[in-house]
Amino acid sequence: MDDKKTAPDGANVEDLAAKLGHRFRRPELLGLALTHSSWANERGAGSAHNERLEFLGDAVVELCVSSELFRRFPKLREGELTRLRAHLVSTQGLARRARELGLDAHLRLGRGEEQQGGRDRDAILSDALEAVLAAVYEDGGFAAARDAVARIFAGHWPSDAGAPQARDYKSRLQEAVQHLFGTMPVYTQAATSGPEHAKHFQVRLTLPDGRNFAGQGTSLKKAEQDAARCALEALVAQKSLPADT
Repeated sequence: MDDKKTAPDGANVEDLAAKLGHRFRRPELLGLALTHSSWANERGAGSAHNERLEFLGDAVVELCVSSELFRRFPKLREGELTRLRAHLVSTQGLARRARELGLDAHLRLGRGEEQQGGRDRDAILSDALEAVLAAVYEDGGFAAARDAVARIFAGHWPSDAGAPQARDYKSRLQEAVQHLFGTMPVYTQAATSGPEHAKHFQVRLTLPDGRNFAGQGTSLKKAEQDAARCALEALVAQKSLPADT
């Protein structure tokens, strides 16, 4: 078999594999990780795509990042470690790492998704990076995945464990609302739309004073983060919270 690592359609991903620091024994796994469901759906039933790898990759990334943070910050408590991890593995954080890898250039997208700018969408990029790291895990085991995560995040590990930006929107809002009202915000799933392979979620966030904020995303978790962001911005604009919350 030709040792050259290539994605389907002949797109050379040798440089991507090199950046990951992993030599694939089964390069077809990397090709699958780069295949979006929109591409598969245009080609009919039975066409494979990266959603199963994305499911696995979500856990792989969390474990690898958790392990590194656990080692780097031996004195931090669970909640502080969770906030640091949430910042690193957020949709935006993973999308930035994907762009640095040049992963966007290797994605295999359907025509419609391509025309709608899918190659630059944070959600697609972050999901694809998770799928790629799952491919590394499946091909080389945990040690290979851990090494790849270490390479990808090199220079991006937090140096100040108390930095405010290390907290995700939902955690920041929870702390702020607890301080302002003495209780917690409430999240309610409002609606879902789209086909099974591309669900879109909407949630409603209710503050203790009765104000409501809407959020949306490609998962319930992402929709809740979006709603929390809107609520935080409103509280800051109304000077209920300092701008650096």
